[in-house]
Amino acid sequence: MTITIIAGARPNFMKIAPIIEAIKKKQSEGIDIQFQLVHTGQHYDKNLSDTFFEELNIPLPDINLNVKSGTQAEQTAAIMIGFEKVLTENPTDLVMVVGDVTSTMACTIVAKKAGIKVAHVEAGIRSGDLSMPEEINRIVTDSLTDYFFTTTTSASKTLENLGVSTGQIFFVGNVMIDTLLKNEGRLKQPELWQELKLQPQKYMVMTLHRPSNVDEETQLKALITQIAELGENFPIIFPMHPRTQKLLEGLKLNFKNLHYVSPLGYLEFNYLVKNAFVILTDSGGITEETTVLHVPCITLRNSTERPETCTLGTNVLVGNDPDKIAKAFENLMSGNWQKGTIPELWDGHAAERIINHLVEIYSLK
Repeated sequence: MTITIIAGARPNFMKIAPIIEAIKKKQSEGIDIQFQLVHTGQHYDKNLSDTFFEELNIPLPDINLNVKSGTQAEQTAAIMIGFEKVLTENPTDLVMVVGDVTSTMACTIVAKKAGIKVAHVEAGIRSGDLSMPEEINRIVTDSLTDYFFTTTTSASKTLENLGVSTGQIFFVGNVMIDTLLKNEGRLKQPELWQELKLQPQKYMVMTLHRPSNVDEETQLKALITQIAELGENFPIIFPMHPRTQKLLEGLKLNFKNLHYVSPLGYLEFNYLVKNAFVILTDSGGITEETTVLHVPCITLRNSTERPETCTLGTNVLVGNDPDKIAKAFENLMSGNWQKGTIPELWDGHAAERIINHLVEIYSLK
């Protein structure tokens, strides 16, 4: 069988790396399973895409659609047009999409209209917030998917409640954590560590990219100002997403402890995460990594599609509420932070389970 694997944005690359490795392992065992990798080009900054192929030993894409930037509609349309041509010229038995980015939804729609089955890795997660483009992507993708690979039993339950047959749902664990555990010993100290004289557990890391945080200048300025002031005794490392950088240029927020840096590669960024005092973020994936690394995490969102990072892990939701942010810092500084445990099956073997299920489904020998 041939699987067409879709990757388009930074989170996707971390998820496909262990899947490709698991496929290659099956190939070495004589199993008839092939793959072709399609990079949609949704993220085209080197540190948001290309670096990951090098660091995580992902083979170069067989096809790159190079869609680049645009509105949600423009990107979706460009991906669909490009991927339709790919499927016409490159027959496949299954399209595998991961996560919840625009590429995930767009390629799912094209595949189903072409009569090709779809497997969704990280299916069934929901934030309940339809203002998030990712939530719409999840809903559309899961409404068309044939094989659902879930990170938690609660995600599986969500799908069951939506009427998905239990025979189509496979609880396998978290492929993001496969990548983290495999590379934990390879994490690399970035140059800024020495430049800023950083020390373990004596600095903070912040990432922001959600429209609810960065699209309104007054809100963004208030948020960053409060965090910089509450964390005044700590260097705050702020790798900037391109959309955030564009907005910040005119705000002139110059705090001596706030250090703006370019996006980092996987190994360097997670070195910073592992050794940080706290992570402040509006990313979902980072909350999974902090949970496994037992690093305190303050999530600047009102809801999360990964509730296990709060109920089991080290994550606390504060939105952009000044009182909740202040309370979180108070708990942090007093050492009163939840210790956290690791969710079930976040053990580094999720990708192997996914491919084992597909081998069984397709009766490959």
